[in-house]
Amino acid sequence: MTQADLTRQRLVRAALELFTARGYHETTTPEIAKKAGVAEGTIYRHFTSKQHCFNELYRAAARWAAQLVKDADALKVGPREKLAELARGLVAGAVREPAVARLFFVYRHEDLLDEESRKTAREFRLGLESLIAQGKADGSVKPGAAEVWAGVWLGVVTLAIDRVSAKEWPEGHGNLQLTLDGAWDAIGASDRRTVGP
Repeated sequence: MTQADLTRQRLVRAALELFTARGYHETTTPEIAKKAGVAEGTIYRHFTSKQHCFNELYRAAARWAAQLVKDADALKVGPREKLAELARGLVAGAVREPAVARLFFVYRHEDLLDEESRKTAREFRLGLESLIAQGKADGSVKPGAAEVWAGVWLGVVTLAIDRVSAKEWPEGHGNLQLTLDGAWDAIGASDRRTVGP
């Protein structure tokens, strides 16, 4: 790895931590440079602007999440198990890299996103909707638009991502499994079988 690569990594880590701890608008380029241990001008050797840096970080987070969707979809199990695996992967990622998870799932900065970032986020969303559509096709997800049920499922899972990444819920916390189960319960079709002779 070159010195330039190492410097870029330090800048990325510093910006990620500051953006998610203080907020994009409250973070200045001198603060990023100071935290990374470089001169402010060094930032502009790697990024054209603070917003460009933000978008690079956002796209990396979106690609991570989209890859988890692809990995879950490749499993030879039903939609419920795929979604459960996806939820576990997202939460595990929030434990390992809380700032990455918070940047993509918790903070809302649509006004800062460039077209490439929007496209990358769309890939995640469409992948999730595809998993939901599989559940609709086999009757395990409630009738209705896959887009709506994907939003409901993700809203509940985002609660877990938020709490875990904020270190309010450690791994194994009782509310964690309750929340992940609740994500499925919110979209799962009722079992309408009756018991009888």
